[in-house]
Amino acid sequence: MECNERDDTCLAKGPSREVLGLIANKWTVLVLYIINRRTMRYNEIQRKIPGISQKVLTSVLRQLEENGIIKRTIYPVVPPKVEYEVTSLGKTLLESLQALQYWSETHIPEVMAARQVYKKKYAKQ
Repeated sequence: MECNERDDTCLAKGPSREVLGLIANKWTVLVLYIINRRTMRYNEIQRKIPGISQKVLTSVLRQLEENGIIKRTIYPVVPPKVEYEVTSLGKTLLESLQALQYWSETHIPEVMAARQVYKKKYAKQ
């Protein structure tokens, strides 16, 4: 990737950089993978992602909804029922993320080997 004056990805406040920041977040990717399986409620999502805090999950869901990646449906019942699902826009994002997942699964042995070389190289210093 090369930055130029027409590419707002490299600008500090460009829209592309904002979207990249959203989708580069590990929690965003995990939430999308979970919700893509089926429409889910908040507590279901949280149970499926060990280690995610309530604050982080709430923030990720809000950002995804704000950017049109997921849809939140609130049902007028007591107690309130809220469900989340991936939008058609979100599904196009998942297609790209699946390529990244494939790359990581395919190249994990090389990444792990590189880590070992790195540790040996810098352990001596």
